[in-house]
Amino acid sequence: MTLPESERHPAFAGSEEVIAPLPRITLQAFCETPAVAAAMQAVVADRRMDKAHARIQMGGPAAAVEAFRAAPTPNIIVLETVSDPATLVANLDALSESCDAGTKVVVIGHVNDVQLYRDLIRRGVSEYLIAPLETLDVLRTLSELYVSAEARNLGRIIAVTGAKGGVGASTVAHNIAWAIAGGLGASTVVVDLDIAFGTAGLNFNQDPPQGIAEAIFAPERLDANLLDRLLSRCSDNLALLAAPAMLDRTIDLGEDALEQLLDLLRTSVPCIVLDVPHQWSAWVKRTMLGADEILIVAEPELASLRNAKNFVDLARAARPNDAGARLVLNKVGVPKRPEIAPPEFAKTLGIEVLSTIPFEAQLFGTAANNGQMIAEVQAGSKANEAFAQIAGTLTGRGETRRGRRSLLEPLVSKLKRRKAS
Repeated sequence: MTLPESERHPAFAGSEEVIAPLPRITLQAFCETPAVAAAMQAVVADRRMDKAHARIQMGGPAAAVEAFRAAPTPNIIVLETVSDPATLVANLDALSESCDAGTKVVVIGHVNDVQLYRDLIRRGVSEYLIAPLETLDVLRTLSELYVSAEARNLGRIIAVTGAKGGVGASTVAHNIAWAIAGGLGASTVVVDLDIAFGTAGLNFNQDPPQGIAEAIFAPERLDANLLDRLLSRCSDNLALLAAPAMLDRTIDLGEDALEQLLDLLRTSVPCIVLDVPHQWSAWVKRTMLGADEILIVAEPELASLRNAKNFVDLARAARPNDAGARLVLNKVGVPKRPEIAPPEFAKTLGIEVLSTIPFEAQLFGTAANNGQMIAEVQAGSKANEAFAQIAGTLTGRGETRRGRRSLLEPLVSKLKRRKAS
């Protein structure tokens, strides 16, 4: 699916910025104050630094000069300074004699001095940051050292998973992708990660000869051209990377099996929806925690509540600099089934329920059997409204259309009252 150049990197209006993960680099930070050392520890612990090898120590620029007199320099050196500008410049000049070609230097200072900034840039320093530091500001700075200006609008990855099997997470993922592509007009790719049993091909009425298996099991061949051939188009703005859904081989993937594929997708389309299977392995955990948004689909019952809480707690602990996992309750209102009320569900998890999707067996059964999305079967249904709301929230475009309608409601009511009188 080749996208027009104008659609390669559109930013979602109002959405949070996507900071690119750093590549496999080495980084050493030389700090002088406990506060900056703690801030750098938080940076190193962030998910975007997973591939980087980092070391933090005290001592500032003088310690860096001594450390690299006879040792090779890393890809990035971060220096905190509390000394006067002349001492800093002298240390940088000494450090430059040991620096290998390609080493980038970031300086953290405590004074807002334009002249010092200009002097540092003239000496080849990549960036000058002023303490106190925000974790995301440092991550953004480090990321931009390796991401070209034209590639900074990276695609947003949304990982959708079920709190347990059978809750309809795949159906939710596919309909959200349809809503993003159709309702919001953003080019989107659905990636079916359930390689043995995936249903995305069935749900979109597609039977592509190739798909995600070719991308994962032959990574040495994977490039933008091959990826383009593996995608099958479902609509003008929506493409599918389908699962083969065959049992000819077992699926024992390494932890970083999807790394190359997701990096390619990020630079090709503004939105990637991952249909994550209900299993727990190293690659599933890494893929979920590395996404920009995590959406948990659950049913209003006890097993879903327990598992969803585990997901929410894990995401909260592992992703302190990201939005927490979001929750959707699916199949709400099954006749004669005792259910946990959404407010109770939300209270236990400590997060709000993003949306509730009503149980409509006829509607969802018809869509599944016909290989259609809910919007194609019944565009005015409550379920389709829920998918549109979820899509808007996850992309930062939520409430646009709803907002316009709500602004008209007082006027409509007023006209009705006049007509009645």
